[in-house]
Amino acid sequence: MTVGRVAALGERSRVTGWALAGAVVLVADDAGTVRRIWHDLPDGIDLVILTAAAAEALEAALAAPGGRRPLTAVMPP
Repeated sequence: MTVGRVAALGERSRVTGWALAGAVVLVADDAGTVRRIWHDLPDGIDLVILTAAAAEALEAALAAPGGRRPLTAVMPP
């Protein structure tokens, strides 16, 4: 069984603590950066924990059908 990696994407103040749990921390303080990082996610990421703001920035991408993308979970605001 292979174990995928977890990433946390969003504002620095909300995601840095996830590094303590072994997540790849992807800091993005604005919508454009969120979308760029999402497009260029590192290989092997199977779960992305999003801040509410990051999820809002990715609303269209997350709703689009097709293609393989990681599972997502949104932190409460």
